[in-house]
Order: sequence, then structure tokens, then C-alpha cells
Amino acid sequence: MSQIHQLSLSLYSISRLLIQLIQTELNELGLTYPQYLVMMVLWEKDSLKVNEIGARLYLDSGTLTPLLKKLERVNYVKRSRNEADERTVIIELTYPGKSLQGKVEAQIKALDKKIQEIADLNVDNLNQSLQHLLVEIESLKNTDK
Repeated sequence: MSQIHQLSLSLYSISRLLIQLIQTELNELGLTYPQYLVMMVLWEKDSLKVNEIGARLYLDSGTLTPLLKKLERVNYVKRSRNEADERTVIIELTYPGKSLQGKVEAQIKALDKKIQEIADLNVDNLNQSLQHLLVEIESLKNTDK
């Protein structure tokens, strides 16, 4: 098996298992993993355009819009049209959406600690390596166009 196949299989398997573990923690808060990802982006930087959130998560607006509508129905975000350009939708956190961050962090904290302890894993170094790999793979994708 080639190295790229091994890497692909490992990343896929780890990703699925990690998402399952995180989803178990999120279930108590009534949040799905994709909704959690959107909220994480907004907790990092509030008041983003839909396409900015999509770019960060590699999701198109067709996938993102139902997630955002659901988050709006539970009052975690507010969607509004940009006054300068009606086609642009701005997503802002509501007060309940902002306060959800602490609840999510508390829920995920134990899992975070367990993951860090696995084989003395240095999650920060791993994240840096994966971010570098993401940038490099993205550049390969962009050169194929």
C-alpha cells in the first residue's frame, strides 16, 4: 500500500472515531458535530459572512445554510443581510450562542485531556503538522485547476 493510501486511511479512521467521541459529548447539549464546527468558527471570530464560514470549513453554502438556519432556530446565531449587498448574509452569535462556548468547552475538557494522554501525544505539534499538510494539499488541489 502506498504512503498516501496509508495516510488517507489513517486520517479517515482517526477523524471518524474522534468525531464520534466528540458527538457523544455534544449530544447532551443538543448540538451536532457540524453545528459545533460552525460555532467554533464564530467563537474565534464573530460576525462573518456565510462564504467566510464556508471557506474556513470547506463547506459550500448549500451545506452550510441548513446548519445556520437550525442554529438560528435554537437562537445561537442571527442571520442578517448586508446593507451594502443584499446577497451577502452575515452570521452573528446571539447571547445564548456566546454562552454556549463555556458549556461546550466544559463538556469537551475531559475528552481533550484523555486524547492528550494517549501515548504522550503532543496535540499542539500534531495540529501544526496537520495544518501544514492541509495548506500543502490545498495548494496541490489549486494547481490542478
